[in-house]
Amino acid sequence: IDNEPYTRVWIPDPDEVWRSAEIIKDYKVGDKSLQLKLEDETLYEYPIDLQGSELPFLRNPDILVGQNDLTALSYLHEPAVLHNLKVRFLESNHIYTYCGIVLVAINPYEQLPIYEQDVIYAYSGQNMGDMDPHIFAVAEEAYKQMARDEKNQSIIVSGESGAGKTVSAKYAMRFFATVGGSASETNIEAKVLASSPIMEAIGNAKTTRNDNSSRFGKYIQIGFDKRYHIIGANMRTYLLEKSRVVFQAEDERNYHIFYQLCASSSLPEFKDLGLTCAEDFFYTSQGGDTSIDGVDDADDFEKTRHAFTLLGVKESHQMTIFRIIAAILHLGNLKIQGERDGEVCSVSSEDEHLKNFCSLLGVEHSQMQHWLCHRKLVTTAETYVKSMSLHQVVNARNALAKHIYAQLFNWIVHHVNKALHTTVKQHSFIGVLDIYGFETFEVNSFEQFCINYANEKLQQQFNSHVFKLEQEEYMKEAIPWTLIDFYDNQPCIDLIEAKLGILDLLDEECKVPKGTDQNWAQKLYDRHAASQHFQKPRMSNTSFIVLHFADKVEYQSEGFLEKNRDTVYEEQINILKASKVKRMVADLFQEEKDAVPTTAVPKRAPRINVRSAKPAFKAANKEHRKTVGHQFRNSLQLLMETLNATTPHYVRCIKPNDEKLPFKFDPKRAVQQLRACGVLETIRISAAGFPSRWSYTDFFNRYRVLMSKRDLSKNDKKQICQTLLEELIKDPDKFQFGRTKIFFRAGQVAYLEKLRADKFRAATIMIQKTVRGWLERTRFRRLRRATLTLQCYTRGHLARRLFEHLRRTRAAIILQKQYRMLRMRRAFLRVRSAALTIQAFARGMFVRRIYRQMLMEHKATILQRYARGWLARARFRRARAAAVVLQCHWRRLKARRQLQALRIEARSAQHLKKLNIGMENKVVQLQRKVDEQNKENKLLNEQLSMLTSAHSSEVEKLKKELQQYQQTQQGDGKQLLSLQEETERLQMELKRAHGEREVMEDSHSKERDLLKKVCLSVCLSAYEFARNTVEENMQMKKELEEERSRYQNLVKEYASLEQRYDNLRDEMSIFKVMKPELSTPGHRRNPSNQSSLESDSNNPSICTSEIGDTEDVIQQVEEIGMEKAAMDMTLFLKLQKRVRELEVERKKLQAQLEKKELLTKAKTFPEPQMAGLAAERRSWLRQELESENKKLKNELNELRKAIADHATQNNSANDVQDGYSLLLNQLKSANEELEVRKEEVLILRSQIMKAAQQKEMGKNMTEDWGYLNEDGELGLAYQGLKLTESLPSWLILRALNSNGGWLLEAQLQEQRREHEEEMEALKNQVDFMQEELEKQQQAFLQTLQLSPEVQVEFGLQQEITRLTNENLDLKELLEKLEKNEKKLKKQLKIYMKKVHDFEVERRLHERNMQVAVQRKEKDFQGMLEYYKEDEPLLIRNLITELKPQAVSATVPCLPAYILYMCLRHADYINDDQKVHSLLTSTINGVKKVLKKHQDDFEMTSFWLANMCRLLHCLKQYSGEECFMTQNTAKQNEHCLKNFDLTEYRQVLGQLSIQIYQQLIKIARGILHPMIVSAVLENESIQGLSSVKTVGYRKYSSNAGDICYSLDEMIHELNTFHSIMCDQGLDPEIIQQVFKQLFYMINAITLNNLLLRKDVCSWSTGMQLRFNISQLEEWLRGKNLQQSGAAQTLEPLIQAAQLLQLKKKTWEDAEAICSLCTALTTHQIVKILNLYTPVNEFEERVTVAFIRDIQVNLKGRNDPTQLLLDFKHLFPVLFPFNPSAITMDSIHLPASLNLDFLNKV
Repeated sequence: IDNEPYTRVWIPDPDEVWRSAEIIKDYKVGDKSLQLKLEDETLYEYPIDLQGSELPFLRNPDILVGQNDLTALSYLHEPAVLHNLKVRFLESNHIYTYCGIVLVAINPYEQLPIYEQDVIYAYSGQNMGDMDPHIFAVAEEAYKQMARDEKNQSIIVSGESGAGKTVSAKYAMRFFATVGGSASETNIEAKVLASSPIMEAIGNAKTTRNDNSSRFGKYIQIGFDKRYHIIGANMRTYLLEKSRVVFQAEDERNYHIFYQLCASSSLPEFKDLGLTCAEDFFYTSQGGDTSIDGVDDADDFEKTRHAFTLLGVKESHQMTIFRIIAAILHLGNLKIQGERDGEVCSVSSEDEHLKNFCSLLGVEHSQMQHWLCHRKLVTTAETYVKSMSLHQVVNARNALAKHIYAQLFNWIVHHVNKALHTTVKQHSFIGVLDIYGFETFEVNSFEQFCINYANEKLQQQFNSHVFKLEQEEYMKEAIPWTLIDFYDNQPCIDLIEAKLGILDLLDEECKVPKGTDQNWAQKLYDRHAASQHFQKPRMSNTSFIVLHFADKVEYQSEGFLEKNRDTVYEEQINILKASKVKRMVADLFQEEKDAVPTTAVPKRAPRINVRSAKPAFKAANKEHRKTVGHQFRNSLQLLMETLNATTPHYVRCIKPNDEKLPFKFDPKRAVQQLRACGVLETIRISAAGFPSRWSYTDFFNRYRVLMSKRDLSKNDKKQICQTLLEELIKDPDKFQFGRTKIFFRAGQVAYLEKLRADKFRAATIMIQKTVRGWLERTRFRRLRRATLTLQCYTRGHLARRLFEHLRRTRAAIILQKQYRMLRMRRAFLRVRSAALTIQAFARGMFVRRIYRQMLMEHKATILQRYARGWLARARFRRARAAAVVLQCHWRRLKARRQLQALRIEARSAQHLKKLNIGMENKVVQLQRKVDEQNKENKLLNEQLSMLTSAHSSEVEKLKKELQQYQQTQQGDGKQLLSLQEETERLQMELKRAHGEREVMEDSHSKERDLLKKVCLSVCLSAYEFARNTVEENMQMKKELEEERSRYQNLVKEYASLEQRYDNLRDEMSIFKVMKPELSTPGHRRNPSNQSSLESDSNNPSICTSEIGDTEDVIQQVEEIGMEKAAMDMTLFLKLQKRVRELEVERKKLQAQLEKKELLTKAKTFPEPQMAGLAAERRSWLRQELESENKKLKNELNELRKAIADHATQNNSANDVQDGYSLLLNQLKSANEELEVRKEEVLILRSQIMKAAQQKEMGKNMTEDWGYLNEDGELGLAYQGLKLTESLPSWLILRALNSNGGWLLEAQLQEQRREHEEEMEALKNQVDFMQEELEKQQQAFLQTLQLSPEVQVEFGLQQEITRLTNENLDLKELLEKLEKNEKKLKKQLKIYMKKVHDFEVERRLHERNMQVAVQRKEKDFQGMLEYYKEDEPLLIRNLITELKPQAVSATVPCLPAYILYMCLRHADYINDDQKVHSLLTSTINGVKKVLKKHQDDFEMTSFWLANMCRLLHCLKQYSGEECFMTQNTAKQNEHCLKNFDLTEYRQVLGQLSIQIYQQLIKIARGILHPMIVSAVLENESIQGLSSVKTVGYRKYSSNAGDICYSLDEMIHELNTFHSIMCDQGLDPEIIQQVFKQLFYMINAITLNNLLLRKDVCSWSTGMQLRFNISQLEEWLRGKNLQQSGAAQTLEPLIQAAQLLQLKKKTWEDAEAICSLCTALTTHQIVKILNLYTPVNEFEERVTVAFIRDIQVNLKGRNDPTQLLLDFKHLFPVLFPFNPSAITMDSIHLPASLNLDFLNKV
């Protein structure tokens, strides 16, 4: 253990104010100096004043540094306060610190994430002192005291300019607006917050100390009703700095509204204002730079206008306000021309700014021009008009501008109050005072005097209140009260406001006609020279010094009288009163008696009318108007009366530096402000009494180590503490025992901490001594054993080494012998091998030379042969190619001519007739022609064989002649030479051919490589496409999850709106009983629900909507899997478009079919033969369709397989090639099918032409058919039937045998109409094909411009797309046919069942008609019948009045099963009204029950389980195959038959979501008060947790606060789980419930940990980890580990581990960063800043270590939010969970009183 540390003290320092040092030499009484050592290890001798006997201040122990409350420090003095604030601000980045009842707020000059909505909720309901210091804690304390004590509250925010007063007040108001939101829809809290932008715009400006400095004081009263909801607000303003309107110092600005208006001058509505940029106006450009970094004036102006609108200020009034502001700017730019040395001035009538000023305010131009430069003097005799000097004119103009702005400011404040006023009776209010702090500058004038005067009054009230609280605390604890002397600044206040004080003398001097500032100053010297708080400067006769409580301030008297008078000439005011703008401008300048008060003061609050300026002085008026100082004194007196009538709360804002740098602390500026704001006075008052206060329990737990075993055995902790203190502290005046606390004088806690540390140090030394002795003894034994072991091993090693040496010597001799033999043998073998090798290579060389010579001769012979053959073939090819080209050109020319002639001929009608007439003959002729060509071909083959044999014999003959010729010419030398030349030429050609061959081989290899690359790229693109598809799938799932969450939030909002609607309806129906009829979505019938009375001739197919088709496509894609459905999105859109086109076409065809059937039906067909004919015709068509359908199915299966293989292909090129070949085969088959269809179309066309021709010929053939009918109609009918769709002949004969010629005529007309429609369709098809051809031509031209590889790939893609389109078209057609078939089968089943039921009823009726015949009772079918009038009784007994305990012993979710059985019977009898009524009543009944039991977890869980079960039943028995996979055959019989309740399933799903959210809300309300106490504060491991090292001074506490243990919270979780399980709630939903609850536990605990310094310690981390393990064990015990609840605790687990980890080195920082992945950077840094050692043996986390953490975490993209949203809800899912219970097995208990239900 280290030696005891030296005593540490504080010594003064000129730079840092106070500096720490250690006493290195004991001090003895009488020593003149102290021997000190500074922190930089330098020695220092500190002199001591023996007469004053003042020793340096002692420094607090490190364990107490950084506390939340300054009054909890053991040594209370200025250096301790300054050091504590500095450590908290710089090292922990904590800007808030308590000082008793005062909250000290240091401006960080940086936006911190500690003001979010979650932080407001975290502080709401907490006691002051439980959480870290915060402005929200002060606001919560004020709100809580208002509600508890029913007394008005005030929050007083003060500080220097730039210290953050306005922001603090704004956050306090935002807290009240959030916590005490209005109960009505007036949204008053939004209006309260909206007043801030307006007041900042017109009352804030940029100064050298602050970019947004408030240049006025304001007191906002926020009114509350009896339920403590905001109902209104009221604002009072104080001392607006009017001089800023006409003058700004260097680097300052005018009020923001001027610059905002100039920045928005380009807007159309502001064109008439005549404004430009702010640099062009004198009143806005005196300070230099007119902009502020990071501030957009135009954007702020939009916020200001929006706030005006929100507060109800009309657009016309807004425009008038902006006109007045613009007029002030123009007034400042007037050009005043001086004459006669400035004694006479004038303003030009042509001055544009004067014109703009007059036009904007609506005043006379000439009068304003005159009275700006003249004034009126009124005497008793007459009135004079006098010209003013240049200086007087400028002053008058500036005074007018200030007066106009002040009146406008008061008008705006009045209207803001009017907007915030309410007619509801105010029960209480909380006031927020944002007022300037103490100010002292180099030049101090009238404004600084008024500000400091106000601070003197506030400081007096503050001192008295602190003194009062101290007295109340002592009296409550029954501590003997001793008078504490504190500073009373009443003499200073009397100096200012008493009779003949400074203000009285100022007002008196203002009444003097020729009073001056110098005369007033002289009167002050004469009157107050003897005052202790007044001094006269030595070097000035116009200044005076006032000794304020904070500092002494020197004021310059110059300008005091003018500012106090605030003089404005009456003539100018009269001109403004006569303004043409009567709406506002004239009203602003009315007399005081006609003026409207600027504030609306509520009841019990003093009325006040604050005006900075009044109308000008009238000579005729005997009553002198009040001066500015008098008005300010009166308003300040009213403010003090209001504050004294309320409970004040203080916020002192500190400016840490003048450079506005973030987290920079200037000790000099800080101490100056601490002295000025009264913080040190609070410390002094606290230190004078008993500043340290401990509860008996905390004191016992902290200092139990100092107690003896005998004392600890006692049960009375209070007596034990008293005994201990009497033994330790001998002076009884150093402590006092209260009722619940122990009070200590300053320094006594430090003394106790020293005793505790000494005790720990002695114990530590004892432990170290014992441990070190044990370690040394253990080390000696280990060393002796090691020595013996080493000796043993060493001796053995030496013996082994000797033996090894002997053995190695013998082995070396043997090795030498063998090695020498081996070396000689290797040399011999090497020589022999070399000789053999030389011989072999020499022989091989000779043989290879002979072989190469023979080979060259052989190759030369072969080359000659091939060269000659190649030359002959080349000549032949050239000749043949030329002949072929000529033939092609000639044939093409002939073909074109012939094609042109055929086209001309084809266009003529005669040609079509000939084609149609001779079609059959042509077929016969073509057949004959084919036979003739076959015969001719056979003859030609025979001739060819003969020619071949003749040619071969001729060739043999020529060869023989050639040999003879060669023999005869062997001796000819010339021919030999020519042959040699020919041979050389052939050799050259052969070489050239070899070169061409190599080139071709190279090109072939390149093309092959290129093809491989293309194949590889295709494979890669396919792989990339598949991967992108998977990623898109994941993205779609994520979007689906987000959409589900948004949907459930909408459901939640809908539920809240519905709840609000119900509340309003209940209020409106107090004297009326109205039955609610909620609009619920209607149900729709299945197509099978059509009436059976319809005609059988109707088309049985059911139309399918586009939406339905799209849903089916999506469902099919999900079924076949993501891999098989991989396709391009553009292709999918094309398919959708194609589906819609096919749907329109199908509808058109169906309409035509229906029209045809209606025409057929309109002819009253009397005979049954035609009905049979139609039936046979339909059966024949159906057979044809079925065969076609089967064929399409086969093709579709092949195409599906091809696409699936293509979508799931690997990176193998073979797979790509196989898929491509398969697609090409499909393409060929599709083309063949297309050709077949084209031929069918041609056949149909020919038949149509024949019909038209024969119709014309039929007119001439009437007499030929006369034997059949008198008028020949029967013959024409026979011709028409013969041409109708190739009907069989037996159908035609049957039709002819029927006695109805009219039928044949109708058939003929129908045929004609169909012919016309078909012609039109064919024309459309031709147009469509032409368009398609043009598109393909364009695509082909584009393709030709591409490279060959891209062409191949593009063609492949186009072909795949086209085939896919055709495939999906066929697939859609097949699916539609299958769906229609299913629906027809279902409809047929229903009709057959109806017929069966009818037969059964008829038989039963016949049996009932018989006498004395018993009827056998049928089996229960799982349906319950009830009468319509019994429905309210059913809902009441089964829902509204049902208790969960009544059905606890039955089947879980029994009400849901009963409701479904009633619903099934309504479906069985096909009663849609009954279905609608039952479901609507059920939903409304459940909502009514849930509204009645909003806080009943059991009831809410019960109906959540039942609604989910009813939803599952509607799915399980809907008849949809996807929900029937687990059904039994018996359960399938219980399906709904007639109705599709999909829409009601959606409504039930929404209702289930609402019930789930209500269940979570109830559970949250039960667990919320328990979480922090049970998880964070509960001491599950006894003796581990340690008490806080300081006693937090809680000025408010709830007597009803209960401490919960972890076992109690787990017991509550067990209750939740058992209730949900007993009521049959789905396990998946139970898992989601506990996941949500555990997330809430994690969020609340972590938020509390992040806001509490006292729990951020190592022991808390250990305790927290143990508690979390208990919760995890509970999850495992309930089999909920798969719910994800344990994962939600991960941030809390990591926070606990962070508290336990080592926090020193860079490696520790890296370990923390790798471990804490679930915590954000802000959360990690916050916990490290809050980490507090429990005792002095632990070390604090250094700032350097925190910086290392921030550097490591710099790459993270964490959100800036600090706290977790504990109200966040995960989206809930209700997975389908079918029941194994059959409806016929359910028994109805008699306790439900459902006797009116009949089993069916």
